[in-house]
Amino acid sequence: MGKRVAVVLAGCGVFDGSEIHETSAVLVHLSRGGATVKMFAPNIEQMHVVDHLKGAPTEEKRNVLVESARLARGEIQDLSQLDVKDLDAVIFPGGFGVAKNLCSWAVQGKDCSVQAQVQSTLQAFHSAGKPIGLCCISPVLAAKVFPGCEVTVGHDKDDRAPNVPGGGVWRGGGSRGVESSHPVAPLCSQGPDVPGGVGRPDVPGTAEAITQLGCTHVCKSVSETHVDQKNRIVTTCAFMCKAPLHEVFDGIGAMVQDVLKLA
Repeated sequence: MGKRVAVVLAGCGVFDGSEIHETSAVLVHLSRGGATVKMFAPNIEQMHVVDHLKGAPTEEKRNVLVESARLARGEIQDLSQLDVKDLDAVIFPGGFGVAKNLCSWAVQGKDCSVQAQVQSTLQAFHSAGKPIGLCCISPVLAAKVFPGCEVTVGHDKDDRAPNVPGGGVWRGGGSRGVESSHPVAPLCSQGPDVPGGVGRPDVPGTAEAITQLGCTHVCKSVSETHVDQKNRIVTTCAFMCKAPLHEVFDGIGAMVQDVLKLA
């Protein structure tokens, strides 16, 4: 019998919601693994809306559940309706929406708060001994909710732009999520390799913040996962690493396989 897996989304689009390629990869690999999928998202307003062409915030207001329905092809439920008894595992794809809508990591870093329904969902699966899969930036949710857990967001040293200091601000013609003057050192660093010079994930800074929360950060490549056997948490770095799309896809596949093995 196939496993029953919840996938929790944070909107639609890398800069203010769930990362579309990561979400698709999760769903493809769950389908390949014979799982039955139910999709959920909190019925809340997004932190803000980002014009993905300009990389700048707009004045629009959007709802996380409504936007997530785009990715779910309309087949999605309010996260408040999730019942852990009906499911065997839960997976959270990445995307900046995780750090903006599911928690406030994008602004507050390790001092962030986790959205109430997201926290209760994580705690319910953990208490039931059911596996939790997280990729890209979403492992910070586990680091915040489960002190002492083990996760990966990639490497604790960033070799993609060695001459660029970590921990800057999103700069350029606006930002990938917050006004250009707004410091987001918990999430991003400056980087000329990014179109518009607006910034990219600060992987070493995120890894350091995870350790400051009393958790263990385990360095892994994009194709690898880390399985915290004690807490039944499976993580992979996905787009936190600069890697070809097919390698991100394969790494997420490894995460999904490990989740299904534990379920």
